[in-house]
Amino acid sequence: MRNDYNGKAIVITGGTKGIGLATGLSFGRVGAHCYLTNRWGSANEDDVRAQFKAIGAREPAIVEADVIQDEETEALLDRIAADGHDAVEVFVSNVCVVQPAKGIDSYKKRSLLKSLEYSAWPFVRYPQLMQEKFNKLPRYIIGISSDGPDNYFTQYEYVATSKAVMEVFCRYLVKHLRGEDVRVNVVRTRNVLTDAVEEIFGADYKRFVGKYAGEEYFIEPHEIGDTVLALCSGMMDAMSGQVIMVDKGIAFADTLMRLMERREALGLE
Repeated sequence: MRNDYNGKAIVITGGTKGIGLATGLSFGRVGAHCYLTNRWGSANEDDVRAQFKAIGAREPAIVEADVIQDEETEALLDRIAADGHDAVEVFVSNVCVVQPAKGIDSYKKRSLLKSLEYSAWPFVRYPQLMQEKFNKLPRYIIGISSDGPDNYFTQYEYVATSKAVMEVFCRYLVKHLRGEDVRVNVVRTRNVLTDAVEEIFGADYKRFVGKYAGEEYFIEPHEIGDTVLALCSGMMDAMSGQVIMVDKGIAFADTLMRLMERREALGLE
């Protein structure tokens, strides 16, 4: 690590579960003061704090804040300032609201707009409000995306669309912020083993994909968290405006040829 995160403010939306929590723990290990947002009391706060304590990290601030409500974001930033911080060092836009789609007859503009509002717009709006509050942007702005824009997943089109929009904003933000001390990147993932996977694809998804694609198909949340920390380490500051795929190289081998190679073990003709 080149950057010193001891006591620095890190904001992670959707930070109490899955990828968000894993990212918070990665920053917690290097001394950061993590602000983890959630909504509607969805967090098991005692469990989250216990995980930070187990690694010797500073206790995180767990804040109920709906990412589409500016007044709740402003209240979060007021709290950060009241805690003595004069800026947010890293912002991670992680919230993703699942709006399942079931074919063209089910498509609704309202569902599309809700997905965009929750899963893409905070990537832009949070830094805007941070600049207004602190007169300074975060040094690092990171969005969490997926390979949905390039690959088919059942009922996933609203999520994939919102991720694609986030990736476009990433590139344009870099253009507009050129010359500023800001780096903007997006981390793409394959399927990460979180509650959201079951929520989107069903209870049998992990078993089925694990059987036919192999357990290596999945990514663990800590692998994404560590990737985000690496991008903010100071050692990769030349990277900005990038969409970085984290899949352990599995995309290269994710073909019918790979399934054919395993056909005997799987009992396939």
